[in-house]
Amino acid sequence: MSDEEDTRLARMTPDISRRTLTLLRGLAGLEPPEQVPEKAMDTADEILAEHGTDGLRVLVMTLAAWATAQIENVSELSGRTHEAVLDAMELACLEAGAEE
Repeated sequence: MSDEEDTRLARMTPDISRRTLTLLRGLAGLEPPEQVPEKAMDTADEILAEHGTDGLRVLVMTLAAWATAQIENVSELSGRTHEAVLDAMELACLEAGAEE
């Protein structure tokens, strides 16, 4: 990343991080869980409209950083490797796909 790009993305990071946290607060425990993708897409669309593709890049970077931290946390707390935690997540995705 160039210094200019890094500076540009850093300026929008606090706003997008705040909105990401608001999104996650709204998604945690949401019923029915099928609403999660819709709500996430609404937020992505809002960020795209306000910040363009750079905003989406920051959203993805923020979510990836937080997801990675939580995978590491689950791994440590459960005594499983990172790979085992990710395998369980992948299996859940495959099972959900098989139900359709």
